[in-house]
Amino acid sequence: QVQLVESGGGLVQAGGSLRLSCAASGSIFNINLMGWYRQAPGKQRELVAGITSGGSATYADSVKGRFTISRDNAKNTVYLQMNNLKPEDTGVYYCAADPLVAGGAYFGSWGQGTQVTVSS
Repeated sequence: QVQLVESGGGLVQAGGSLRLSCAASGSIFNINLMGWYRQAPGKQRELVAGITSGGSATYADSVKGRFTISRDNAKNTVYLQMNNLKPEDTGVYYCAADPLVAGGAYFGSWGQGTQVTVSS
């Protein structure tokens, strides 16, 4: 399994932008799905965006049109560009490789998370 390290989180005002990066310790070329999840205080971890090895992307309805996920296989890095941020986007953002969430457990490779806080 690859090790994943997220970066780019921080404090931003509503309407602002952040770009998250997820650096993998090894090649992500053959990893079918790379995803970004977030977990707000007291809430379950939820999928924000995912991208397949072929470049197909999927987004949560709440972030469509504002967030863009991309992957650079040559750099073994996945990005999440977040624009027009809202206070409800606040949470810990996790990068995951071939993630599976089942019965409250998390399978696949996960990073340690990066905090995103959006002030109103």
